[in-house]
Amino acid sequence: MLETIGEANTAALFGLMGGIALGLAARVGRFCTLGAIEDYLYGGDDKRLRMWAIAIGVAVITTHIAMSVGTFDSTTTAYLDRTWNPLGTIIGGLLFGYGMALSGNCGYGALARLGGGDLRSLMIVIVMGLSAYFVMSGPLAHLRVWLFPVETGSGQPQGFTQLLSNFGLPPVLSGLILGGGLISVALLHKDMRQSYAQMFWGSIVGLAVFSGWLGTYWIATTGFSIEPLETHSFAAPIGDTIYYAMTASGNTLSFSVGSVVGVVLGAVLGSYSKGHFRWEACDDPRELRRQIFGAAIMGPGAILAVGCSVGQGISAFSVLAFSAPAAFIAIFIGAALGLKQLITGFALPE
Repeated sequence: MLETIGEANTAALFGLMGGIALGLAARVGRFCTLGAIEDYLYGGDDKRLRMWAIAIGVAVITTHIAMSVGTFDSTTTAYLDRTWNPLGTIIGGLLFGYGMALSGNCGYGALARLGGGDLRSLMIVIVMGLSAYFVMSGPLAHLRVWLFPVETGSGQPQGFTQLLSNFGLPPVLSGLILGGGLISVALLHKDMRQSYAQMFWGSIVGLAVFSGWLGTYWIATTGFSIEPLETHSFAAPIGDTIYYAMTASGNTLSFSVGSVVGVVLGAVLGSYSKGHFRWEACDDPRELRRQIFGAAIMGPGAILAVGCSVGQGISAFSVLAFSAPAAFIAIFIGAALGLKQLITGFALPE
């Protein structure tokens, strides 16, 4: 395959296939970060949060099995190869979660809604991708590096797996114990054990994240050009896709572009299969203003946190990065604050 279509196109193909699975999970399986948080806080329903735990558990177990048999090395991934900056993770997570609530979706969710015909999400996607680039490599990049220094190749991978290995625990056991524990907690509730569709789609999301690691590692170790190890995340990759759309004649495809396009395609397929596809636009300028503002916050937040709700919430968790639980909690708190502002306001009770 590498000799026929090249490393970059192969990486894009892996991203496309995993992205389609994620798009289907969003539209058919209703896998959604903000929806899960809102259901839990205001609907008394935690099943979609349990779906998230299943996705993380499956991603952790499969990734660590691959590590144990030598088909994946997590230590050179962006989540483990750079010195963890807790302040950046917490501030970025809070910004991302708050912006997600204002926008009504994270980057992944906005792509999925776009695949269902929601033109408001197109604006969210564009603003989020551009604002992420603005902070990642644009005018505010130097300020970001100054405030939140990034050091790579620190020597000690920034993950729980490597920490536990210092005490003699093999990586495969770390993955089985922690990933299996998450799945077990998710299945404690009887309603969740009887919800086969939610268990299935949660597992599909976890496998999609794992497929990204496996595919890009295979390319990196088999091909001749340098391809980064990556899996699904939806902040900077949205900016990558916009940039590729403008410079395709002088640029190459990448895993990120394939992933973003795949989510939209999967969402289109899922929407049509359920009969949910319909064109939608924003009738209220105030709503659109709020959504644009939220998207403008989400992009920088994801860059500071080194990942979005999928990038840190599942992908970083799959390699048990130190940053993953801190980012997940910060995103949850930020989203809870944003939802409270939108639903009940911040007025003190009388």
